[in-house]
Amino acid sequence: MNRLSLTLSRGVAKVTEAALGPYQSAVVRIGFAGTWLLFLLREFPHRQELYGPAGPWGWNLAKELTADNHAFTALLWTDGQLWFESFYLLAILAAAALLVGWRTRTASVLFMVGVLSLQNRSVFVGDGGDNVLHLMSFYLVFTRCGQVWSLDARRAARVEAARERGERVAADRVGPALWAVFGLVLVLATFTGRFANGWLIPALLWTAWAGLALWWAAGRRPRSSEPRILLDAVANVLHNGALVVIMAEACLIYATAGWYKIQGSRWQDGTAVYYPLHLDYFSPWPALADLMSSSGTIMAVVAYGTVMVQVAFPFTLFNRRVKNVLLVLLMIEHSVIAVVLGLPFFSLAMITADAVFLPTPFLRRLGTLAVRACERFARRDERTVPAPRSPQESAEDGSQGRWDSPRASAAERGGRFTA
Repeated sequence: MNRLSLTLSRGVAKVTEAALGPYQSAVVRIGFAGTWLLFLLREFPHRQELYGPAGPWGWNLAKELTADNHAFTALLWTDGQLWFESFYLLAILAAAALLVGWRTRTASVLFMVGVLSLQNRSVFVGDGGDNVLHLMSFYLVFTRCGQVWSLDARRAARVEAARERGERVAADRVGPALWAVFGLVLVLATFTGRFANGWLIPALLWTAWAGLALWWAAGRRPRSSEPRILLDAVANVLHNGALVVIMAEACLIYATAGWYKIQGSRWQDGTAVYYPLHLDYFSPWPALADLMSSSGTIMAVVAYGTVMVQVAFPFTLFNRRVKNVLLVLLMIEHSVIAVVLGLPFFSLAMITADAVFLPTPFLRRLGTLAVRACERFARRDERTVPAPRSPQESAEDGSQGRWDSPRASAAERGGRFTA
């Protein structure tokens, strides 16, 4: 009994004392925010046809569909063109803020609102990558994904260093301002009946707003540490639970995809990969597709290898070496899909979901290499820019350059020597 209670206490302490996987959650944050941001920027010229109020999937049709499935979308609050343009810009800014980790808690909520609103507005736009992004945007709200590789972590380190030096830290004004604007929008949306279509997302938004207020209030009382410790424990539990759900979601995607492929006759005879390569919609590089499909052996190896890797991956999570090998194979597979089949955003979403299983030492080494590359690039820029010179040196160089220049006339050169 004592051994069991000790094991349980250790498990509870591990779950509540720290937010596990800080580098993995940061990669998931950067990956999904970057994928969505690139998609919004690429489709910016076509935004009216995809999500606009006068698009092919009309506003009335979308209104009827969401009334039936109770999906949340802020784009159906009004059919005004100004509201659509403003919301699309807000979705871009929220994705950019989450990408760099600026005000991560608020940015993650706005990121979820942008993803759900745009995707639920036009349900027939996108592919499997949109489904993954749809789910992950919801899970990211519960994670503490700004612990590392973010502007929030950088600001927190500066504040902590200033406090250790005994300096006075200025009060944060941006956070309360964002909270006030967030609350005002929630109040207006609630009392004008905009949330009448469902209760889950409005409840989550109000809970996040109240949680931000409690977190700010606990930080304003440094003498009493108990509320902050309690909030930290709750946040760690939510983060660790969401990280487990993200891992389980990735395993479920591969398991279901693999087992469904096994039941297909085209996957059984090894010809399933051949047919998508010859569809015009999935052939951005016809010559490359023809080259790959010219060998029946290659097609069979790719088909059987895909099925085996997807089915086996969930069962290899407890074997680090085998898991890492299959993880590399899956990422290579999605990279090939991005190039050959022309599905870059689907591949980026799946590679990001796979990144949650990457080992921490590899991610830390990758971050160190990125920092060194940025420092080298900055030093190279410094070498190309000459240092400022004194007026005397500039005058001397200018005089010498004038008289020694091949363009100086003979009279000028003669005048110089006779002077």
